[in-house]
Amino acid sequence: METQLSSSTRQVIIGPGEPFVIIGERINPTRRKKLMETLSAGDFSVAKEDARSQVAAGATVLDLNAGVPGADEPKLLSELTKAIMSVVDVPLCFDSANPLALEAALSVYQGKALINSTTGEDKNLDVVLPLAAKYHAAVMGVATDESGIPPTPQARLEVARKIIQRAAYYGIPAEDIIIDCLALTVGADSTAGIVTLDTMQLVRRELGVNLSLGASNVSFGLPDRKLINVTYLALGVARGLTAAISDPTVPEIRSTLLACDLLMGNDEYAMRFIKAYRANLNAAKA
Repeated sequence: METQLSSSTRQVIIGPGEPFVIIGERINPTRRKKLMETLSAGDFSVAKEDARSQVAAGATVLDLNAGVPGADEPKLLSELTKAIMSVVDVPLCFDSANPLALEAALSVYQGKALINSTTGEDKNLDVVLPLAAKYHAAVMGVATDESGIPPTPQARLEVARKIIQRAAYYGIPAEDIIIDCLALTVGADSTAGIVTLDTMQLVRRELGVNLSLGASNVSFGLPDRKLINVTYLALGVARGLTAAISDPTVPEIRSTLLACDLLMGNDEYAMRFIKAYRANLNAAKA
């Protein structure tokens, strides 16, 4: 099953057999003081540079978040969308819990966007899915609902199934739903990582949809987070993970995912891996 996203000039396909899709996470003011300050002032220079650097590092979709305290989020996310479209041509993912902000961004976007995200809660589904249908966007569905985070893979599968079924009610096909099986920190629960990995395998087998993940959550509160995160991504790819919200400017993340593509048979003649290796080699010599 393939999920197709697009900008005005470029299409990105998420799916088995396709290169892994990195959704660049850096245009988010949470814990980023400089970005927060510039966005608050209506200055998009830092966000634009983040967009350029992430695309140069291998992101093929960019996540945009304009959650600045006290700001007019619909206006800010709309303006941020236009600013980012002016400097890069990759598809965009709109990250907001505010439906007015989502609609403001979707209304100015040129292409097929991704909405990040909805849970399986009825109140969220019945707000986000009509917007996705109206603007022909894809949706990231998080495997949690009114009861909280399901503790077992089987229970998370049922939430994913509910999201897909509700999407169908609004005329949204299954291929436009990407399920986030919900990474939780193993620092608090040593079984959290394997529960999510088993959920990925189950959702992929039973529902066939594409999978995404905020992989860095798994290492929260632990030392050497980079090592944990890249290992978790590799384990996820082996279980059907096809996209992740991550930081492509971290070299280990990019190189690990290129190696995963190669080993999963998604890099014919190792061309992308070799090209990236040579580019890194030349950069080191410069």
